[in-house]
Amino acid sequence: MERTLILVKPDAIQRGLIGKIIERFERKGLKIIGMKMMSLDDAIVKEHYAHLADKPFFAGLSKFMRSSPIIALSIEGVEVVNAVRLLCGITKSRAAEAGSIRGDYAMSVSCNVVHASDSVENAEMEVKRFFREEELFSYEKSEYMHVYAEDER
Repeated sequence: MERTLILVKPDAIQRGLIGKIIERFERKGLKIIGMKMMSLDDAIVKEHYAHLADKPFFAGLSKFMRSSPIIALSIEGVEVVNAVRLLCGITKSRAAEAGSIRGDYAMSVSCNVVHASDSVENAEMEVKRFFREEELFSYEKSEYMHVYAEDER
């Protein structure tokens, strides 16, 4: 079973989109195994965006990611990294497909409302960066509980 990381970014927090974004993952049937609101410090921003640290826009990205709290989510499921990427849409939000999170709620590359892990390998590292193991929960989804309840009648 794969795990992935989603960050609900400051622009989404400030626009009141937390519930709408989380609902997309829940409606898809994905299992949220960890969720927390947190403020990012310089160290975690530098670590998370190390691949962009030498870019001229990094200072602005860092300031943006520290401008308000974020929501970190860890989601588990079969091929969840790819499923979440499809739900989020492409990074260049103006070109993201209508119906995707970015296509519906964002217009910018940097202010694109969510971050989603781009590979299984990166997802493993990113989940560990934002969550301790004891902050992640293992449980059976109750989506089939109605079947069991009907069987008991």
